[in-house]
Amino acid sequence: MTTAMGAALRRIQLGNALSAFGNGFTVPFLFIYVSQVRDLGASTAGLVLMTFAVSALVVLPFVGRVIDRRGPLPVAVAGTVAAAAGSMGMGLASTESMVFAAAAALGAGIAVIQPTLATMIVWCSTPTTRSRAFAMQFFLNNLGLGLGGLLGGQLVDTSDPGSFVRLFSIEAAMFLVLGVAVATVRLPKAPRVEDAVPTDEGAKGGWRTLLGDRAMVQLCVLGFVMFFACYGQFESGLAAFAVEVTRISPATLGIALAANTAAIVLAQFVVLKLVEGHRRSRVMALVGLIWTVAWVAAGVSGLVPGAHGVATALLISTYALFGIGESMLSPTVAPLVADLAPARLVGQYNSAFALVKQLALAIGPAVGGLMAGGGLYVAYIAMVIACSLLITTLALRLGRRLTPAQDNPLVTRAQRRPAKAEAETETEAQTSERTAVRV
Repeated sequence: MTTAMGAALRRIQLGNALSAFGNGFTVPFLFIYVSQVRDLGASTAGLVLMTFAVSALVVLPFVGRVIDRRGPLPVAVAGTVAAAAGSMGMGLASTESMVFAAAAALGAGIAVIQPTLATMIVWCSTPTTRSRAFAMQFFLNNLGLGLGGLLGGQLVDTSDPGSFVRLFSIEAAMFLVLGVAVATVRLPKAPRVEDAVPTDEGAKGGWRTLLGDRAMVQLCVLGFVMFFACYGQFESGLAAFAVEVTRISPATLGIALAANTAAIVLAQFVVLKLVEGHRRSRVMALVGLIWTVAWVAAGVSGLVPGAHGVATALLISTYALFGIGESMLSPTVAPLVADLAPARLVGQYNSAFALVKQLALAIGPAVGGLMAGGGLYVAYIAMVIACSLLITTLALRLGRRLTPAQDNPLVTRAQRRPAKAEAETETEAQTSERTAVRV
């Protein structure tokens, strides 16, 4: 990496961390805020959460094309302004219509920010440094969310709407800080993406190119199953199973969620050292097996109600294992999306994968919630175990379609070094021979 790339990447990562810190002040309390503090009811709160997903699904199909035509900087700034306006509007909203409008702006803004930041990280990294850059982003996201949640919990007061106005004001301010950070970034012209802003004709063919890329389509299918089977179950099926079947208290469920965050924060860079140099497809396949063990542990926790300590430990282990798997995916999946993308369509590929993630996060909780509501917990555990095993199968199949450089860029680079050194040695020898003949 050049000095300019490193400086730009540090500024992006700092802004991203502060934005996540701001999110942490509001995310854990959003449902309570809408339903109880603003007294709009649980049904309205559920619809507000759905509005976040719907607004993201509306804007994401178009974001990638705009990024590739205009560059990520102006799009990222627009996203931060929309998110800040939505966050501030959420804090000041007192009617249903105002809450829904604010949620739509906030959801759309966050949806725009995600692929633009991913594209900027791609621009500021190389294939061999990209895994570490995305791992750092994931680490800072979770650290910021965790710290923000802890501080937000000290400031919140459900009997005082003004306390929530302060929380949303902090979140809005952090979005604006992110906007200033990315607006002042000087993006380097990395060789990987030196022609990243295409002509109009190239941008129009972005979706056609992407859908014709069999490896990217397979990765999107794999990504959907991943997000459906893990992230999409945290707040619905798994939480319901933990409370209704394992019989743990909501406070203990909070400890389990903290264990997930702690596993990510503590293990991220240890895991990074372990997975660097290994094939990405094999790492993703291993995540499927780890999550299979996690879901089996969750299922067993519901079979030992008499041993409450054991059941609780198993349930907390489930969340911790999910965190280990997530820390393995962060330096693997996002860099692979970037390496699969043609230079002129980096934004399009990042936006498409964000769209797949958002679909999974919309469908996953709905399916988990419906099965939990119907008491189909055995079928639910069987479904998510099957999804975890499917992750392993799909990852191994994807590996057959990837090139060696896409599946393991570090090894490819290491193989090139001896070849380059040998070529240089041979050239020096030939030069010496020519000099000797002339003499």
